[in-house]
Amino acid sequence: MARRGAGTPFLLQLSLLLLLCPGGTLGCASVAVGSPVVPLGSAVTATCTIQSELCHGLERGKVRISWMLDNKPVAGSQRRGPGGTEVSNLTLPRLNRTQARLWCCVEWNGTKQRVGMAEIRAGYPPAKPLNLSCVLNLGDYGLTCQWKPGADSHLPTSVTLKCAGSRAQAVTGCTPQGGHSHCTVPRRLLQLYREMEIWVSVTNALGTAESEHLYIDPMDVAKLDPPTLQSIQSIPFQTDCVALAWDAAQGTEHMELQCELRYRAPEDPAWSLVTGIVGRAGTAQRCGFLFGTQYHFQMRCRRSSASAYWSEWSPGRNYTTHEKAPTGKLDTWWGAQPARAGGQLEVELRWKAPQRYEANGRVLGYHITLSPRRRGRDPPTVCNTTHTQCNFSVPMGTRRVYVSVYNAAGESAATEVVLLERKGQPLAGLRAVPRDNSSLRVHWEAPLAPVAAYVLEWQLVTSEPGHCSACWQMERDGAATTALIQYGIEPFQRYNISLYPLYKDAVGMPIHTTAYSQQKAPSHAPKLHLRRISKSEAELCWEPLPVEMQNGFITSYTIFWGNSIADMASATVNPSLSSFVIQGLKPSTLYKVHIMASTVAGGTNGTSLTLVTTALDDTEIQFLFLTLGLVFLLLILLLICFQKNERMKEQLWPSVPDPANSSLGKWVPA
Repeated sequence: MARRGAGTPFLLQLSLLLLLCPGGTLGCASVAVGSPVVPLGSAVTATCTIQSELCHGLERGKVRISWMLDNKPVAGSQRRGPGGTEVSNLTLPRLNRTQARLWCCVEWNGTKQRVGMAEIRAGYPPAKPLNLSCVLNLGDYGLTCQWKPGADSHLPTSVTLKCAGSRAQAVTGCTPQGGHSHCTVPRRLLQLYREMEIWVSVTNALGTAESEHLYIDPMDVAKLDPPTLQSIQSIPFQTDCVALAWDAAQGTEHMELQCELRYRAPEDPAWSLVTGIVGRAGTAQRCGFLFGTQYHFQMRCRRSSASAYWSEWSPGRNYTTHEKAPTGKLDTWWGAQPARAGGQLEVELRWKAPQRYEANGRVLGYHITLSPRRRGRDPPTVCNTTHTQCNFSVPMGTRRVYVSVYNAAGESAATEVVLLERKGQPLAGLRAVPRDNSSLRVHWEAPLAPVAAYVLEWQLVTSEPGHCSACWQMERDGAATTALIQYGIEPFQRYNISLYPLYKDAVGMPIHTTAYSQQKAPSHAPKLHLRRISKSEAELCWEPLPVEMQNGFITSYTIFWGNSIADMASATVNPSLSSFVIQGLKPSTLYKVHIMASTVAGGTNGTSLTLVTTALDDTEIQFLFLTLGLVFLLLILLLICFQKNERMKEQLWPSVPDPANSSLGKWVPA
């Protein structure tokens, strides 16, 4: 009995092995599905047929069939089929998986065993490819086409590029490899200089989709190699014009070409484009270039066809045009005051560098003289500098100086600077508002008198005095009431702004304002100091924040104080003040105090200050000391009086006779 019991598990395992072996499975169960590929989200039907006599170990037991979709049980119906078979039908109303395995299982010895399987795939019909375009490579004359694939169908898909000649049947031009969306049709399948029909065909188990058909002559979509710029030079007697010599790429001998030229200087924001250049080789002329300026030139070509592709831009070539003497007038601004040594006037003269179209080359320097330059005579120079600012002394009473700019080609006409007195009518209503983090918009009210121009100055406010010689600009429109400052403006920095009106014969008195382009909370709060304290009051003081740490206009200071028992109290202080008295404190109590400095953008707390109130006020302490002093003084006076008054002394300290000196002492026997 023991040996039979020990052999039973072995027999069960052997029967299970025979049931699951490939031969037994193929012979005893079959799974059929309505379609192995279905649209995603559609119904799926399947049938599982079990032949019990072929499944080892199931002949004597009742067959119970169940289903599993991957690892998830699904319910089906079971019936007896012809020839002693057991048949189970399954209908899945909606398949939401792109790929699944449908298992047919039987229950044997209390466990489910998989005896049949069918793979099901679900997806969509192929989507239409978009944006088909082709380019002919003149190196090997292969036609490379690319397109944008449609949405993923989730099914195995075959993609081919079809092409057909005018009299030929459609053939497969090429098949993309590795999942790419481009391929190349070889030369042997192309008909050059004839129209061909080209399209993309996409096929899967649910259907076929085609792109839009292209009808092109392959030569019309040829992409040429870029041309070559041979030389660039200025045209004599017209130094603002240049001539360019160029050659087309090889392989274009029998083509009509259309070319374009583009150029730009390093400071230009965009390219300038020259169109309509035809021919295979030759020269192109262009005028309107700035003098003494380096330009970068490039060129490209294509076949003279509306659908032809442009070549890549040629390698760039640089060329610098000829210089000539600077032109135009300089914007100038000055300040003047009597020198300490009599008879001289100290002048600070500033000017703006000429624009590129006025400099006509690289500026080498500036001359300042006391009279204009005339033929055959050079006036004495009071300043020769490469900067845009110069300080010099002139005789008292000098009303005019002259400044000119020069480069390697010559010197400009002198700009006359009239040193007008600053006595004109001032402006009103100057204000500045931020436009962005690096610029300020300035507004003012126009004066009643006519104005020729305005000069706008701005200086960074710092703890240590500084001066920016370039921080000014001239507004030549006398009717203007607004200007934009864009140079040298940084966020969280304070600027002093001054506006001067320039009249015909005088300079108006300036008007001033201050502004920030952006504000934030202060970098630090002031440090509190205790000036005095009593039993109910404490006077605090602080040093104003350095302007570099304010980061904006201080709108207020807030003082916070509190002890360990009471809630925190606070008071807001005007930013013009630097002290505050806290009242209503309790005697002999410890308090913690701190200050917060605020701008419109936020506040910053300072470190805490600890203080202890006194038990008595100063007056009370003075009264106490006065009272004690009076008492002490009274006691001293009393002592003095006692010492001087013998009668009072006898009353308070009577004389006591010495017994040794009494008569009775003398009676004692020896």
